[in-house]
Amino acid sequence: MKQLSLALNVLLLVLVAVLFYLHFNAQKKQVAVTPSKTSVTPSAIDTRIAYFDLDTLQARYQYFKDAEAQLKTKQQSMTAELGGLEREYQKKMSEWQQKGPGMSQAEADAAQREKARMEQRYQTRRQVLEEGLAKQSMEINKDIKMKIEGFLKEYNKDNRYSYILAYMPELFYYRDTTNNITDDLLKGLNESYKKGTSD
Repeated sequence: MKQLSLALNVLLLVLVAVLFYLHFNAQKKQVAVTPSKTSVTPSAIDTRIAYFDLDTLQARYQYFKDAEAQLKTKQQSMTAELGGLEREYQKKMSEWQQKGPGMSQAEADAAQREKARMEQRYQTRRQVLEEGLAKQSMEINKDIKMKIEGFLKEYNKDNRYSYILAYMPELFYYRDTTNNITDDLLKGLNESYKKGTSD
């Protein structure tokens, strides 16, 4: 009985020690976590952000529309050329199937080589055309970006805005239309493009 009482007293002593340790350790952590007051600098208050609507720009910037039409024409030309190669291939396949059983081993081997050559030619041409289209698209996008940046540097030479962003609905949840410069940007870009094409 004395041993049970002694064991319970030792257990209670250990539990009390653990509780004291946890209590005082938790207070230290709370003190360490207490946030300090952040000071707001005047420059943070003065930051002004403008934006332009990218969808509107794509729909109404004449250079973008002309470039898009040019890419569409090139893609249609590519599709037509590849379609011609496919028709040529299908025509040959029909001829070989009709000859089928009547072909000699040498003719069958020649047909296999011709088939492989035509498939390779098609794949190579398709790759060249797709890479050319992708490269032209990248160059146009790079050029448009440079034109926008150039205009915005001139537009913001008085430093009234710290940032000018492109608004895209999937990236922003709220916007105040006060600093929407889309119309100014479109007017400036279209005038510049019109001057460039009339020269």
